[in-house]
Amino acid sequence: MIKPVRSVPQQSKLEVSSIRNAFRERGRDHLGTCDSGKCNWLLTKVFGRAYCDWVFEYGGSETMAHFELQPEASELQQLAEQYWLKTGEKEHELEKAAFAAGAAIRSGDYSLANLETIVRWKSERVVHYLIGNSEAKIRRVLAVAAAPETSLSNAVEALTWLRGIDLPIASAILAAIMPERYNVLDFRALEALGHARHNVDFYAEYVAFCRRLVERGIVAPQEELPGPTSLHALDRALWEWSRSHVDVGTLV
Repeated sequence: MIKPVRSVPQQSKLEVSSIRNAFRERGRDHLGTCDSGKCNWLLTKVFGRAYCDWVFEYGGSETMAHFELQPEASELQQLAEQYWLKTGEKEHELEKAAFAAGAAIRSGDYSLANLETIVRWKSERVVHYLIGNSEAKIRRVLAVAAAPETSLSNAVEALTWLRGIDLPIASAILAAIMPERYNVLDFRALEALGHARHNVDFYAEYVAFCRRLVERGIVAPQEELPGPTSLHALDRALWEWSRSHVDVGTLV
């Protein structure tokens, strides 16, 4: 199982520790309440095909994800292009704005406006919950999540401390900020890899698998589109494959 690297600078460690402690004291409120003493993460679950092995370590359980690319590798570039052609102008503008906001965050502009722009790209309804967070809390969280030295798990933990942010939305935020490092944990992309269930360790394995795919050079960056990296082109290709092949009625 691929583990995220946890080596972060002392300042980031202190920030994450502070966020973690506050998380444990208050619990989580995301469209309901999660007692952190009873559950470590509130996870979005999409029911469908799943290929997982369970192992037990130190009395807990973790998933070992096994990804299987459903489309042919030779189809991916065409699928990524089809994705952009089939989506509407509104979706184009939302995605462009999201990656522009991600670049601003990467440059140190940790504002609610930038974060809201990214969240709106993926879920309009989540914006209502997001704006309930204070500007100070958002700046603090984004400073941790956007730091190059922060591990995937610590970045996700920081982001999901914000009201309204779950794992899939956190992955979209990370992808917009650092598209060369992260991609989006999306139910359609997961369908294209033969999967349907996910948690933070699963996300780490998903990103690692997708990185290995793009390192083979099977899909190229779409230089003229937002997020011009191979990882984001792969996001589009996997999403388009699912839209073309999976019966939407079977998904939740």
